Amino acid sequence: GTSDGTPTPGSRRGGGATPVEALVIQTQPIENTIFTTGTLLANEEVELKPEISGRVTKVHFDEGAAVGRGDLLVKINDQELQAQLKRKQFEEKLAVDEERRARALFDAKGITQEEYDRIASKLDIVRAEEEVIQSQLAKTEIRAPFDGKIGLRYISEGSVLSPGTLIATMQDTDPIKVEFSIPEKYAGLLTPGTPITLQVTENREVYQGSVYAVEAKVDPATRTLKARATAPNPKGVLIPGAFAKVEITVERIADAVVIPAEALIPELEGEKVFIAENGTARSVRVVTGIRSERTVQITSGLKPNDTLILTGLMQLNDGKAVELKTRPAPEVKP
Repeated sequence: GTSDGTPTPGSRRGGGATPVEALVIQTQPIENTIFTTGTLLANEEVELKPEISGRVTKVHFDEGAAVGRGDLLVKINDQELQAQLKRKQFEEKLAVDEERRARALFDAKGITQEEYDRIASKLDIVRAEEEVIQSQLAKTEIRAPFDGKIGLRYISEGSVLSPGTLIATMQDTDPIKVEFSIPEKYAGLLTPGTPITLQVTENREVYQGSVYAVEAKVDPATRTLKARATAPNPKGVLIPGAFAKVEITVERIADAVVIPAEALIPELEGEKVFIAENGTARSVRVVTGIRSERTVQITSGLKPNDTLILTGLMQLNDGKAVELKTRPAPEVKP
């Protein structure tokens, strides 16, 4: 029969027409989405360790507190260095006076250039030694390298530290990073700026982010490509180290031909479908694209307004009379 229910000549009783369900193909927007898993990482993370030995005189931070870049976190005893600095400052004052007198004598031709240079270089040496002490003094103050949150404290006031002793860890988690891998076949589609969504276990909320970096090569062991994305995390709900489910939309197609997967017939050379024309079936070779659980994108072989046969496929061959019952087009989530 035809789509309006009127019988075609070949479908009259005894005509052998096969009753089938069919739909008229319409284009619709679809997305090519990858589902993968990843691990959350801090935007910035550092282990706070001293560069010099010494006793802790004051701890200036609370565990788990937010700190700003440059905030003083720990002070190491600097009495000996302060004494050395005072001595150098006194030596510098004497050397400045001596250089001034030598300059006056040299200008009056009272001493040679060589004698003046020797006295002037003494001042330069004292100033260089003073700079070394100043840099050592700076190392007695451990300051926050960026805005972030400090973790647990591993030292106390009075502790004697040596270079490399762990004081605490510090992290910046807004934005948060997520690291994930995708199959190599999608390598060309994933670029910086590609939008992603992520979810963490037990949390129903979906967080939006975007890819900012893609590894330069495919991992030969897993045949996957590693990438990283960032997502805003102003409330600090997303915690580094957590497992995340990641969804990446690698491409959007505005006018795709999408059919129910059940209409596809596999063959040795590829895949085909049957369409109905003037009450008879005709097979068409098709090329497929994006697949979902229930639908398949057809990139070649079908066009809008073709009448696609969905049922009775085993009884069909080219030229077989069919009696059509139309079905609405499948819904595809945008």
